[in-house]
Amino acid sequence: MAAPGRGPELNRPADAALSGDEEVLHALLRRRATGSTPGARTDPHRIALVVGGGGMRGAYAGGMVHALEQAGLSDAFDVVYGSSAGAFVGTALVLRHGHDAARIFPDDMACKAFIDPRRLGTRRPMVSLDYLLDEILVVSKPTDWAALAASPVPLRVVVTDAADMTPHVLEGLGTEEEWKLAMRATATIPWLAGPPVELGGRRWVDGSVGDPLPVLRALRDGATHVLALLTRTVPELRRSDPGERAPLWARSLDVVIPGLGAMTQDVRRHADSLALLSDAAHPDRGGAHLLAITPARTSGVRGLTVDVERVEAASQLGHEAAVAALRAVNGGTQH
Repeated sequence: MAAPGRGPELNRPADAALSGDEEVLHALLRRRATGSTPGARTDPHRIALVVGGGGMRGAYAGGMVHALEQAGLSDAFDVVYGSSAGAFVGTALVLRHGHDAARIFPDDMACKAFIDPRRLGTRRPMVSLDYLLDEILVVSKPTDWAALAASPVPLRVVVTDAADMTPHVLEGLGTEEEWKLAMRATATIPWLAGPPVELGGRRWVDGSVGDPLPVLRALRDGATHVLALLTRTVPELRRSDPGERAPLWARSLDVVIPGLGAMTQDVRRHADSLALLSDAAHPDRGGAHLLAITPARTSGVRGLTVDVERVEAASQLGHEAAVAALRAVNGGTQH
């Protein structure tokens, strides 16, 4: 049964679902039906989109954003939050580049120019954010940073303070240079993708280290409805804790920035958000409506996967998951 004050829970298998309140999608669809646009709402809601990160796992979220755009829901959100790859995918929704969000991972990022383990131990990072920001987002999938700055739907880029590993938000940036620095900051991990990024007098690293899925942040900022796009299946999110001792790669990161290695482990980072999304009676929900869309199954994509077929499949699985969620509340059709 639904929790008091919430819509009915989506009907999904118990072992493959989080606690999903379909009122989130109903609110979005009502806005679409009435032609509601940012800055001219007729309802009292504040609907946030939260996009999870995870490197190349972002392909799942890219497919989901493409489906949301195809469904005519881009104008239905009031604010977008993104960590790491989720910030880039969130940018695509704000700029209405949903197709690019779905295609950028298999078409442009699943290659050695972007990710090449042979660069480890050299002066060049294994993950080339230069290639992403200065080649892909300029030539192949151009990004209009001025339009992002002027968007009535603000993009809030989550970053992590390299000094104390606390999460923060960068928003309201005015110049292309500032936006590109923010995007570099939310995706950089020392030793893997480059040194911390300096912006606003502080040094930042990957946003998903401090807050991989900023649902609670959205609630604290006043969201009444939150749609979260997850880049892992529920079984992956609920797998057992990896243990007290961090693996070798994580301990190597601790040498660069103490504490970074432990915080980059998936299970440890997602525990709080998963609890919030899983428990309809969670005290931090405060009467808000929350829904998570997750891929129904995995394609085997991990953070540094460059296998084009797997990445392509992840994008498709994400698209299918969002379409299925919309059909479940929209009379069997997406539109």
